[in-house]
Amino acid sequence: MTPPHSSTIPEEDENDENIPNKELQDDSSSTDSGNESTLSDHHFTQNTNGDLSTPEKFHKTRSNGSSNSSSRDDNDTIEENADLGDAPIDRRLSTSNSIPDSSLSASHSIASVPVPFTPGAGDLESFQTPFYRTSTLNSGAESSTHVNKRLSRIFTGSINANPDFNSPDEDLDLLDNDAKQKEEIDYSDIPLMGGGRPYPPLIEGLEAYEVTFDGPDDPMHPFNWPLWKRSVLSLLLCLDCLNVSVGSSIFSSGMPQLEEKYHIIEVVAILGVTLYVLGFAFSPVIYAPLSELYGRRGVIVISAFGFSLFQFAVATAENIQTIMICRFFAGFLGAAPFPVVPAAFADMFDTNLRGKAICLFSMGVFLGPVIAPVMGSYMAKYTTWRWLNYLVACTGAFLFVLLFLFFDETNHPTILVNKAKEIRKKTNNKMIRAAHEDVELSIKLIIRDTVSRPIVMLFTEPILLFITIYNSFVYGILYLMLEAYPIVFVEGYGYKTNGILPYCSLIVGMVLCSTFIWYMEKDYLRRVERKGKLVPEARLYPMIPSGVLFSAGILWFCWTGAWQRRIHWVVPTIAGSLIGFGLIGIFLPCLNYIIESYLLLTASAVAANTFMRSAFAGVFPLFAGYMFHRMHIEWAGMLLGLLAAGMIPVPLIFLKYGPGLRRRSKWAYSE
Repeated sequence: MTPPHSSTIPEEDENDENIPNKELQDDSSSTDSGNESTLSDHHFTQNTNGDLSTPEKFHKTRSNGSSNSSSRDDNDTIEENADLGDAPIDRRLSTSNSIPDSSLSASHSIASVPVPFTPGAGDLESFQTPFYRTSTLNSGAESSTHVNKRLSRIFTGSINANPDFNSPDEDLDLLDNDAKQKEEIDYSDIPLMGGGRPYPPLIEGLEAYEVTFDGPDDPMHPFNWPLWKRSVLSLLLCLDCLNVSVGSSIFSSGMPQLEEKYHIIEVVAILGVTLYVLGFAFSPVIYAPLSELYGRRGVIVISAFGFSLFQFAVATAENIQTIMICRFFAGFLGAAPFPVVPAAFADMFDTNLRGKAICLFSMGVFLGPVIAPVMGSYMAKYTTWRWLNYLVACTGAFLFVLLFLFFDETNHPTILVNKAKEIRKKTNNKMIRAAHEDVELSIKLIIRDTVSRPIVMLFTEPILLFITIYNSFVYGILYLMLEAYPIVFVEGYGYKTNGILPYCSLIVGMVLCSTFIWYMEKDYLRRVERKGKLVPEARLYPMIPSGVLFSAGILWFCWTGAWQRRIHWVVPTIAGSLIGFGLIGIFLPCLNYIIESYLLLTASAVAANTFMRSAFAGVFPLFAGYMFHRMHIEWAGMLLGLLAAGMIPVPLIFLKYGPGLRRRSKWAYSE
């Protein structure tokens, strides 16, 4: 429809209807801007010379067109192609417009195909570009399915050099739903420009204004940051995780004082731990999408500030109600590192280093609850329960200052947004933009496509559900053992300081397992190199011996700890090293498997895992005392040990059926 007051809008050529696949042609300069669905924060790059030979170039080019993208003929047809070569796997698919790779020649000229970001927790979601108008919007589920199928084929097909993956027919099938929606703009429902002015024509050549990374070696890209810088940032993030984890269990060392001061029973005092950890459960579904929309830095820094504030409130509270409320909000606000730090590590490290970085993150998550009773028991002996919280609050405040001063943004789209803002400011060219700035937010969209997605995935994806259940059980056992150790060593063996020395055996087991996982990382990389593609199931091999040791450690600990008069305290203490080994040996492979199985939706998958894991950790301490006292230590341990043994086959099942489940999944990465 021709717009009123205007004769400047170019009209459609009547002969265009005879051109095959007209709906896929590029009316301005990029067909991508006409699709309702976009590739979230996963942007791909286009060679301005039409070269498809280099790894990072996923683009659309004319089959008979010019080598210069700015001089395309409107009668050309579009051929989708993807040749990602032999570059490292996650450098072919990343949250940036241009992924650095040492295998790329520095001479390649790269420009972006505009693919605006859609609100999501690091995920691929619905296509949505503002430069073409569509009469009907696709549903998020439909678009997500199309995008993930397309990217899975591109991602894996290029690695296997399978020409079938570049079949135009398959690409047309995936885009058919979006192409049918494109129609001529209906100006009858659009407000007038005002002053009798005509509607201006659509701006062509928008890709010339698109801000991207400057080739594979752009120093702005986090992959290309100096290793020392990435190491320092990783250390800060891990310390933040460690401090928040310490805050969860150090509170238990001051519970006897709280019970005496406020005349409460033990279960009420334990609520201080439960509410804190439940805060971990409810916040990831908020923090994950926020970190993708607005960047990691803002979420992490604000979280550190809010956490410190409420920890100071706990330390100065004068009644038990205030303590409990502030404990919940301290956990809620402080939990940002748990879903965001793995995503930040994925921003900074490729496959060769990511596994080791996640290993450090896992140590921060697990060591905190274990070392906290060691510190807390001595502090509570010479100070009050308030100083336990002051310690965590002061450490959090110090880390807040360090993060505020030194933590640079790692989220690739957000880096490009900041780059575009700087260019606009210095050139006064308002057309300069980053794809991420095209996001149009609404409360309905955020709730439907971000907050609810982790929960939907959790209960519709078998891989995510069962791996998360196993992971959550192990994490819950950690907090349950924090209640069981005082029962065995204080009540049974007569320790005076909360039985803190046996906790050291847990730490020893965790350190040994981290070394084991670090070594197994080499085996995993060899498998990836041999197969030429990601092998998520290969991450599960360390879980097999770890699951056996974990179950054996629980049975050993409880059956020997129940006979204090006959068995020396060293015997159940040694069992703690097996439990610690199993904790890390199960948790870390589970997390890596989830990340690589849902490579395109990592943040949502991790948020779903964190939600259930934290819920288990919050509930387990509530019944730990009753279970070990009513059932007795040996039979309570028998129950837990048999449950752990029953989960040993989980990795074996997914080693066999995991690839098939991923192929049938709407969201998972598949070959």
